[in-house]
Amino acid sequence: MPSDSSSDLKAEIGHVLFIDIVGYSKLLINEQTELLEHLKGMVRDSEQVRAAEAEGKLIRLATGDGMALVFRNSPEAPAQCALELSRSDQQHPELQLRMGIHSGPINEVTDVNERANITGAGINMAQRVMDCGDAGHILLSKRAADDLAQYRHWQPLLHELGECEVKHGVRLSVVNLYTDELGNPELPEKFKAAAAAVPVAKPKPPARKYLALSGATAVALLLLGFLIFSLLRKGGSSVSVPDKSIAVLPFENLSDDKSNAYFADGIQDEILTKLAGIADLKVISRTSTEKYKSRPEDLKTVSQQLGVANVLEGSVQRATDKVRVNVQLIDARVDTHLWAKTYDRDIKDVFAVESEVSQEIADALRAKLSPSETNTLTAAPTRDSEAYDLFLKAEYEAREAMRTRRPESFDQATAFYQQAIAHDPGFALSMARLVENQMLRHWFITRLGEADLGEIMRAAEQAVALAPNLPDAHIALGVCYYYGLRQYDQALGEFRRAIELQPNDVRALEYCGYVQLRQGRWQEGLSALEKSEHLDPRDDSLLANIGAASLDLRMWQKASHAGSRALALNPNNVFAMNAVLFSALNRTGNIHEATRILGTFPSDAVLNTNGYELESIIGARAYLDVIKRDFGAALRVWDKATSNPTANRQRLSARAAIHVLAGDAAGAQGEIESASALVEARLREKPDDQNALIQLAWIDLALKRESDALGLARKSADLLPPEKDAVGGPSALTGLAEVEACAGETAEAVKNLAKLLSLPAGYSVSIASLKIDPVWDPIRNDPGFQQLLTGTELIGPPK
Repeated sequence: MPSDSSSDLKAEIGHVLFIDIVGYSKLLINEQTELLEHLKGMVRDSEQVRAAEAEGKLIRLATGDGMALVFRNSPEAPAQCALELSRSDQQHPELQLRMGIHSGPINEVTDVNERANITGAGINMAQRVMDCGDAGHILLSKRAADDLAQYRHWQPLLHELGECEVKHGVRLSVVNLYTDELGNPELPEKFKAAAAAVPVAKPKPPARKYLALSGATAVALLLLGFLIFSLLRKGGSSVSVPDKSIAVLPFENLSDDKSNAYFADGIQDEILTKLAGIADLKVISRTSTEKYKSRPEDLKTVSQQLGVANVLEGSVQRATDKVRVNVQLIDARVDTHLWAKTYDRDIKDVFAVESEVSQEIADALRAKLSPSETNTLTAAPTRDSEAYDLFLKAEYEAREAMRTRRPESFDQATAFYQQAIAHDPGFALSMARLVENQMLRHWFITRLGEADLGEIMRAAEQAVALAPNLPDAHIALGVCYYYGLRQYDQALGEFRRAIELQPNDVRALEYCGYVQLRQGRWQEGLSALEKSEHLDPRDDSLLANIGAASLDLRMWQKASHAGSRALALNPNNVFAMNAVLFSALNRTGNIHEATRILGTFPSDAVLNTNGYELESIIGARAYLDVIKRDFGAALRVWDKATSNPTANRQRLSARAAIHVLAGDAAGAQGEIESASALVEARLREKPDDQNALIQLAWIDLALKRESDALGLARKSADLLPPEKDAVGGPSALTGLAEVEACAGETAEAVKNLAKLLSLPAGYSVSIASLKIDPVWDPIRNDPGFQQLLTGTELIGPPK
């Protein structure tokens, strides 16, 4: 009688690499055969495969559109093999692979052909991990990643993605493996959908009604909740968050007058600000918390996404001179109430409510307060309730201005701030926020002259004099030094002082990072921005800036990863799109891949942007046409620019540059002369406008005034050399090199390009981009230029 077959199975742990050819089923049969042969050759050439086969520790399984490799010699072998295949795959752009890795139980069996074969959950799980990814991804199960994380050299390459739902509703914790050159740092499409999903507010379930029970019953239930929570904690959690961490969610406006939304926003913001001053707490920035509704149903998801243990929910109801504030502190990990209270006060007592709420939260979380922190909790920014009301309206408009970049919103905020100060001339917080609002308008909308900047600087200094321990006053003075004067040492000193006064102030920490980048302290700057992300994890602008800095450092994969994460939060973020687009283009010069990436960006995004954001997305689309040498298409793209003066100057000067590259400037003399008049008018108004200087340089090239063009480009570069500004300087130097190349100054152009390749200037110049950009065609055959193409470029922070 035959024995039970199950008793003959030999169970062991196998380390599985599952490989899939993306798009295989859509190919013709002969194309499928060719790609499979390429894949087999790559696998045969893999050092890991050869070593494992020599030991008799490898089994290959055909899977139809790929294969599975089961290593039995080392948990590192599948990951090392995947990187080898990823490197080989770069030589075959038509072969797009995705790979999944898992270590789990396997069973060696004999198939119908009497050959050794493998079955088991280890293989099934590796396939499901792979199914979570897209082309280029090397994904690992959490178990496989934990094994690798025991080795120091693997740790920087492992990037947790979170959970992915696979077959039969199973949820897997997945980790992305990539280096600066290998793998795919972009979020897989399945994770993009999950990251973009923000909990929608729904009515709270009846379970929370126990707050209305008798005091003894409520206390008993609360103690029970703590007991349950302590037992749950013993079981461990996949995401560790500090107990003393909190997110203050948007407060619901329950007023009959819905225009009082600004008031509810203001109460929430002031409580958040007071808590941010407590060093013993981790407090999430408003930029991240405003992504949620007032009362999200799935608080556990909120906890995980924000990295906090607790959330504060609240509502505000205002009627004439009365206000009711309801607040409840909840342990979001287990949806357990910790504390709740209702405040019915006169409007003039709203400051006391904010202080009491902040103090009670600090007590509930057992935060340790210094004497100065205690004083901060009880301090009121003004005693004038009307001035405070105007201030809250200004704050509401200022936030709207930064969301939309509409000049009218900046101006309305300025008016409200000024009215608040008129009511209370000692209102230092309003002065500080007025300064910051004006400097942001200066930086993002229209640059101010020296006289206006001087007046704003004096207002910042007055705010510091009135309130030396007010963090916002130091931030205001810092942005004057940063945006207005480019005095980075002084700016950094003010931002650091703000952090000393308010440890959780993510604005000051971000500003520190941006200043350090411009000082050329790249590692410190990136570190500050990454620390900011812990306090502001859902700020797509912050992630886009991390992507831009990584792009300058030619850390292409990191730039793409940061940009992809930003786009998952906000698909319309133009600068995140640029980080993903240019990291691909400047790394490989693959125009088709860059075109594909740009095609994933919402086609109507141009309608939702303005100012330099509009110029940026139009410029990117036109640039791809330029490097394809489809100059007519590039000209048509720029026709979409709006008619505001700044965009119109950019549009006309860009068209002039395209005509120069196309060699048809003579046929567009009338248009180019009109552009010249417009840009010259701007330079009479502001002679040191760098953008206008380089715009006029291109117009002069189109008009065959090479000497004038060179003079303008040199002036632009001299105004902001890389030694003075490590972020803006290389862009100006690139502009000079481009004009030099087109004006016949070959030696100078090559010299400046060599310098740029030795600097963090990856957004503008890389060896791959030099090979494809037509702006370098006039010097392409120069021996010095050709030598650059075979040389090296700086990758990563300078030593």
